[in-house]
Amino acid sequence: MIASKRILITGGAGFIGSHLCERLLKDGHEVLCVDNFFTGRRQNIAHLLDEKRFELLRHDVTFPLYVEVDQIYNLACPASPVHYQFDPVQTTKTSVMGAINMLGLAKRLRKPILQASTSEVYGDPTVHPQVESYWGNVNPIGPRSCYDEGKRCAETLFFDYHRQHKLEIKVIRIFNTYGPRMHPQDGRVVSNFIVQALRGEDITLYGDGLQTRSFCYVDDLASGLVKMMATPSEVTGPINLGNPVEFTMRQLAERILALTDSKSKIVHRPLPQDDPKQRQPNINVAKKILEWEPTVQLEQGLQSTIHYFDNLLRGHQHPIS
Repeated sequence: MIASKRILITGGAGFIGSHLCERLLKDGHEVLCVDNFFTGRRQNIAHLLDEKRFELLRHDVTFPLYVEVDQIYNLACPASPVHYQFDPVQTTKTSVMGAINMLGLAKRLRKPILQASTSEVYGDPTVHPQVESYWGNVNPIGPRSCYDEGKRCAETLFFDYHRQHKLEIKVIRIFNTYGPRMHPQDGRVVSNFIVQALRGEDITLYGDGLQTRSFCYVDDLASGLVKMMATPSEVTGPINLGNPVEFTMRQLAERILALTDSKSKIVHRPLPQDDPKQRQPNINVAKKILEWEPTVQLEQGLQSTIHYFDNLLRGHQHPIS
């Protein structure tokens, strides 16, 4: 029996954060969910509010936080281009100041802290698939750099706190993740395609549609986060978490059209600046150290996600806003 812990999740009302809250509650822990609701949504965690071991605190991580916890998962940051480019200065502050504040809390408590980093630290990669030792190919002054460089700086801070203060850190790099509770207007490809298909609107493919992504179902990712936190103190990462099975954007669009039985047409739009052409994780380190790899196949995960969005559009769940 695992001893119950009090666990802080920043960004806990977000897409991934809410699933992690559920997972840790299911494992018998107390969860302190912290979110400022910039992109997180109260409806994502509404079903948890009556749970005695769940606590919700509205707070912006760019300001210090003083609480007593046993572990910290730092997930707070807008994660889709639509949201992180809306206020790029705040995005950078959330990544950098948020990391400083949460690391300061972990240092005071002498407790482990996990940083949810991103595959975006690799930029538009020249190494494929991406391995953790690759330093990346990032434009430091482009429209995506508020997120890319913010997350890179956060990783720097984590390892400096580890070296300078002997803090127990865990850094994972999240690759494309999808599933129920994705924000319907976050501009990410899975939610975009599903909503467009269900509404019978044109499905927008950027560029030639041959750029690739790898899609990890959110339950698999949450499992990887928990496994990483449970590793011995000498395991710091960074470790890639994602699904290594690669699909082109056109293949994804065609799969969603088939699953939704939609009559939507595929149309092409110009490729956004600095949009990576390839994105695929090498997860050999996760397999070896965490004994983790995804188990949910794309078709199965898409069906659950389509069901969620179908209910949302029909008004059976909270309205799109």
